[in-house]
Amino acid sequence: MATLNFKNVKKVYPGNVAVIHGVDLEVKDGEFIVIVGPSGCGKSTLMRMVAGLESVSDGQIEIDGKVVNDLEPADRDIAMVFQNYALYPHMSVYENMAYGLKIRKLSKEEIDKRVQEAAKILELSHLLDRRPRQLSGGQRQRVAMGRAIVREPKVFLFDEPLSNLDAKLRVQMRLEIQKLHQRLKTTSLYVTHDQVEAMTLAHRMVVMNKGYAEQIGTPVEVFERPASTFVASFIGSPPMNLINVTVDEQGIIKSESGMLMNIDNQAINSSVKGQNVILGIRPEHLSLHIPQFPVSVEMVEILGSEQLIHCKLDNQSLVLRADLHETDGMNIKAGDTIKIGSNPKFPLHWFNKETGRRID
Repeated sequence: MATLNFKNVKKVYPGNVAVIHGVDLEVKDGEFIVIVGPSGCGKSTLMRMVAGLESVSDGQIEIDGKVVNDLEPADRDIAMVFQNYALYPHMSVYENMAYGLKIRKLSKEEIDKRVQEAAKILELSHLLDRRPRQLSGGQRQRVAMGRAIVREPKVFLFDEPLSNLDAKLRVQMRLEIQKLHQRLKTTSLYVTHDQVEAMTLAHRMVVMNKGYAEQIGTPVEVFERPASTFVASFIGSPPMNLINVTVDEQGIIKSESGMLMNIDNQAINSSVKGQNVILGIRPEHLSLHIPQFPVSVEMVEILGSEQLIHCKLDNQSLVLRADLHETDGMNIKAGDTIKIGSNPKFPLHWFNKETGRRID
């Protein structure tokens, strides 16, 4: 196990194309860090720099206190699990898992011991003689993880390892990875575009946006106190509602069209008074039983025990999440105008309209 530190790490491609703009992060020994963000945000580039597959343009990457910027990938003591498994099709499961150890010239006894232990952990013992084509997607991914485990590296790197699996298998493999980390306690860096994976796996998460680390924190911190409108709109399913409003000096909130929103002004942050700001409200914190402002219903999605009510406030879209029983007898449908409100038990979120940053 080891620490992993990023010190003002930057990546610039030829032509002065900057893709990573200075990331600072200290990963503790045994910590599981998830880097999450949309396509093109720089998350995979950041991981590839740790692996040595991309050069570092500026700054330092340290593994266990040692700067690895100029080390070859094989000398960094890391193991990487790829999205596409990257298994040798002509080799058995055993041979795939053992191959890296043979290259390192370990003894046959040590190789066999490590492979058998990893196979037992991942429930692959009965598949060691099979070829990759004889395995399911989930089994192939477990083999790829087994190949990483046998190396006993200082750091595990996971590059979107579950994106090729179907939804049910992804849930199962998330649990497998959690159990694996609890058992091995190896420092891990995990890249994904899936916020559910990030929220369920991470000790801490790094939300990337256009090459910047927009926010670093625990899943609870990022969800409950998003640092910007980007984080608020990316983390959460459905994401946070973001509404352009005006707050006067008395704390009275009006929508863009000047409509009074009647939200309890005791919930108003004093630093937003007298400003045009963005108000954030989670869909589950809106209520059908608190009539503070009218909205027009566009669509109702029934999701088993709950429903999502898609609405318009002026020209802005809102989503309200409600338990199915909450609308008993209400018969809400597209085209209706209803009154909804913000549940006072939950905090409001405020963001600067120009910068998108959180106002505290």
